[in-house]
Amino acid sequence: MRAIVYPGNVTGEQIAPASKSSMQRACAAALLHVGNTTILNPGHSNDDLAAIDVIQKLGATVVQTASQLNVTSQGVQPIGTELNCGESGLGIRMFSPIAAMSTTPMLIQGAGSLLKRPMHFFDTIFPLLGIKINSQKGFLPINIQGPLKPVTISVDGSLSSQFLTGLLMAYAASDSQGSVIHVSDLKSKPYIDLTLAVLNAFGWNVQHHNYESFEFLPHAPLADTIEYTVEGDWSGAAFLLVAGAIAGPIKVKGLQLNSTQADKAVMQALKSSNATIAYEADGILIGPSSTSIELTAFEFDATDCPDLFPPLVALASICNGVSKIKGVSRLAHKESDRGLTLQTEFAKLGINIILEGDVMKIHGGTGIQLNTVFSHHDHRIAMACGVAALRANGPVEIMDAESINKSYTDFFEHLVQLGIKVQLQ
Repeated sequence: MRAIVYPGNVTGEQIAPASKSSMQRACAAALLHVGNTTILNPGHSNDDLAAIDVIQKLGATVVQTASQLNVTSQGVQPIGTELNCGESGLGIRMFSPIAAMSTTPMLIQGAGSLLKRPMHFFDTIFPLLGIKINSQKGFLPINIQGPLKPVTISVDGSLSSQFLTGLLMAYAASDSQGSVIHVSDLKSKPYIDLTLAVLNAFGWNVQHHNYESFEFLPHAPLADTIEYTVEGDWSGAAFLLVAGAIAGPIKVKGLQLNSTQADKAVMQALKSSNATIAYEADGILIGPSSTSIELTAFEFDATDCPDLFPPLVALASICNGVSKIKGVSRLAHKESDRGLTLQTEFAKLGINIILEGDVMKIHGGTGIQLNTVFSHHDHRIAMACGVAALRANGPVEIMDAESINKSYTDFFEHLVQLGIKVQLQ
């Protein structure tokens, strides 16, 4: 699909998409919860749909309506021998330890860029837990057979917080009191906060000690029926917020200001850029800075929230001066090598991006040029170019624009609702 986004101003209100980070974790918890779970505000991105498919293949019964997901489960009881997590990095890393709670041999597959993303930590950790594993030299597909035996282990937290999420969930549901997961050099701590928030909301009791060890404590029996509401997605909303900052004002609804989501930190960068921000009872009102002070370059550390790079590059491209974003090392194994992809595609739009070690320097305020760009099958690249197009000197054509379906299926539709002309071909 090609999307042609025309420059213009955004106005009105928009509800943030459902958080796929929250949604996928809720699906996993609902599978592990023996009983009935109602998930409110469910997402419908490709990653969300992949998670729903996985929990069904692992034994859950799912009934979905527009406003909720009803899950009935007796725990991990696979109905087949194969799982496909689509292109979801969280899905593959989280559900593999969970699937290994069963004695059923499982073939675990993915698609797209996930086939090129390293999974060596499975080979290292799974044998310690009594899980048989055969991978393609650290890449998908992998064959595993449990059952997982929770023991005290040490995990390198710099490799994948998503894998740690799967271990935490599998250990919690295994009632592994006495076992401890020791973690060194943990990255993306806010995502682990989200995992713990979901586990504790369901009734498990998992505590951390300075993120260096995770302990599984006794808890009351889980309720037979549990209701969980999926948060609005700060990752997807970051694109709406940046759109408001460069071409608004608009109001973004449905976000929790006390959220544990890492990408809530986008507000720090927006504030640093001199965007006008007002927190109102029903949402965040955001627009450009006052006429006397233009949007200005900012500095931001995205090491713990690397998904913010694309929307912040779109923001920085409009800001006057050189913005600096730290954390480039976290970008190599995303849907694309995002550091290089952002550099390449924004160059087509007239923006010079320099990569210096772990720092990205974006020379902004030079004007966005109309051109054709390529998403590299990366949803966040497509959306970043779509937002930057709002301030271009003509329409920006985005190739492979259907990549947005991975996380934010309604992105272009929402731009249209905010007053932007978008042609989908």
